[in-house]
Amino acid sequence: MLWVLRSSKCLQTTAKRYYSTKLSKTAGLSSWTDSVYTTNPIDKSEPTFGKILIANRGEIAVRVIRSAKKMGIKTVAVYSTADSRSMHVEMADEAICIGDPPAAQSYLVMDKILDAIKTTGAEAVHPGYGFLSENASFVQKLEELKVKFIGPPAKAIHGMGDKLESKRLAIKAGVHTVPGFDGEISSEEHCLEISNSIGYPVMIKASAGGGGKGMRIANNPKEAVEGFNLAKNEAKASFGDDRILIEKFVVNPRHIEIQILCDAHGNGVYLNERECSIQRRNQKVIEEAPSPFVDPALRQAMGQQALDLANAIGYTSAGTVEFLVDNEKNFYFLEMNTRLQVEHPITECITGVDLVQEMIRVAYGHPLKFKQNDIPLNGWALEMRVYAEDATRNFGTPSTGRLFKYVEPSGEGVRCDSGVREGSEISVYYDPMICKLVTYGKTRHEAIGRGKQALDSYVIQGVSHNIPLLRDILSEESYVKGDTDTNYLPRVYPDGFTLPKLSNSHLAILQAISGVLEAKRGLRLHRKVDAWDYVASHGEQATSVKIVKEQNGFKVNVEGEEITLPNWDLTKPVVTLNINGEDITLQVHGRLNGPVWRIGFQGSSYDFKLLCPDTQKLLHIMPDPKLGDTAKELLSPMPGVVKGVSVKVGDKVFKGQEVCVIEAMKMQNQLVINADGEVAEVRVKVGDTVSEEDLLVALK
Repeated sequence: MLWVLRSSKCLQTTAKRYYSTKLSKTAGLSSWTDSVYTTNPIDKSEPTFGKILIANRGEIAVRVIRSAKKMGIKTVAVYSTADSRSMHVEMADEAICIGDPPAAQSYLVMDKILDAIKTTGAEAVHPGYGFLSENASFVQKLEELKVKFIGPPAKAIHGMGDKLESKRLAIKAGVHTVPGFDGEISSEEHCLEISNSIGYPVMIKASAGGGGKGMRIANNPKEAVEGFNLAKNEAKASFGDDRILIEKFVVNPRHIEIQILCDAHGNGVYLNERECSIQRRNQKVIEEAPSPFVDPALRQAMGQQALDLANAIGYTSAGTVEFLVDNEKNFYFLEMNTRLQVEHPITECITGVDLVQEMIRVAYGHPLKFKQNDIPLNGWALEMRVYAEDATRNFGTPSTGRLFKYVEPSGEGVRCDSGVREGSEISVYYDPMICKLVTYGKTRHEAIGRGKQALDSYVIQGVSHNIPLLRDILSEESYVKGDTDTNYLPRVYPDGFTLPKLSNSHLAILQAISGVLEAKRGLRLHRKVDAWDYVASHGEQATSVKIVKEQNGFKVNVEGEEITLPNWDLTKPVVTLNINGEDITLQVHGRLNGPVWRIGFQGSSYDFKLLCPDTQKLLHIMPDPKLGDTAKELLSPMPGVVKGVSVKVGDKVFKGQEVCVIEAMKMQNQLVINADGEVAEVRVKVGDTVSEEDLLVALK
């Protein structure tokens, strides 16, 4: 049995004697992944730590626990009260509650992590990424406790974690760098002075930042001032450090990074590159390894400079050196992440190296067992970051809620790194990532094909998600050609992302499916008929659907087009049917209020309303609903915390003017009014928590 002691209060410790075998084998990573670690197999006779603590949460905590268990190492999880029933808590051998849900009261509080180490007797700490993973003070405190940090030394973290110092060190090591100001920006006026002298566009970013937090691009003085203040506030909220730097923004570059691995015995290797150019708000959306743009000469040059930098700062453990690369294959140092990267699984796929295992080995004191010539480049891997976000709103407005239906894809070449399961809650307190969906194949074409099939089979209900965007990208022409850059999303979707329009043939198939679903519902209600006549409405389009039941399925006529549908098991969340010679993967999300069926197809969901012809004829006499003037009401597009309100009752405002700032999942979002007018109501104040669709400001 599983012993878990919990209450509404934060407990000092959680004791557990047994964890679910089913959970440990299937949760967080699909089972195929262990077989790809061929370059660094485990040596059971090699000494290692007895117990490590993972100072993180979610999918990365699950990932670290998996490798630790393979190595025979006991694990300790830490968790906030919001995470008391999380997967990483149940998988670990022990768990310690460290505070309330906000990260600033739990995962970012060093003393609570240190107390957990003392309580459990952990010999080492793996920080994952984010939170304290690049905090040099935390590493120093561990050293004082004689506890190993599974990562680089404090000096390297301090040098590379600070973007100002890292640039100086990179220049000293002979690494190519982007032009910029070598110092800290002290004020709005200073920001304008430096931005004007460098020349627009400029990148304004947090010195202690990472993961896209505290980063803004400014194309003019007005955007520079706005970006400076927003980046400063985000940096303070995310890292407790609001220092800002500015450098020239390289227009439309590729974002390519080099994975390195170094030990304390002078050995170091680079494990090829990752292409990370598809981004929104400076956060990566889809990554791949290797890059379709990089040739062997460029790979060697970037890899060598990454190792030169690592050697110059005495770096050990896994790390990533990020570069911007222009169309002429000139590359410039962007930053070094002194931790495990979110996208590390795709490097593991093409090299066969378990990076977490090597981090643990290096921290214990073992040398690397392989040299540069031993690092393979086998096949191709993609990582699609599945977020709880509505991609139709600025490429990703956060969504919160409970996963009341959740089924991860599986199969050959599919890996899911996640920390959730059916019933898990996506909260406002943490990053909205649900899963890192990885697909691997012998070629890029095969990896993309598996990616599309995996996305089609991914069942997520309860929150909005970005699978429609990910699926559309994998089919988009320039992506398939490998023609990507950091401006990819606004270039391909200049008006924002909208759900793909169905082709005529696929529309007919889904109309037929919806008609059969309604017919099957009638059969379950004991209506003994074998023919049905419906009008299927999708958007503005209404189509005649005539159905005849046959022995092995249904014959459907959609506006004269004959479609044969087989019987299928309605209890399965995902089904692949051969329809008129084409394999079609479908998800039936259910019947909504009224005779509306929601069907998932190629990553998106489509609604079809089924009415009998006589009812359809009467719709034109129904009155249209009266709609309010929504342009004069500002509703919150997401759940979050109000960080700023810039208007009051009686103020005159203009269309496009900022009226408040909402912080959601550590990102600050400027909200603007959509009409001219006079403020009649301000419903919120700084510090308020708001839900999606809450009224914030209204005009007269």
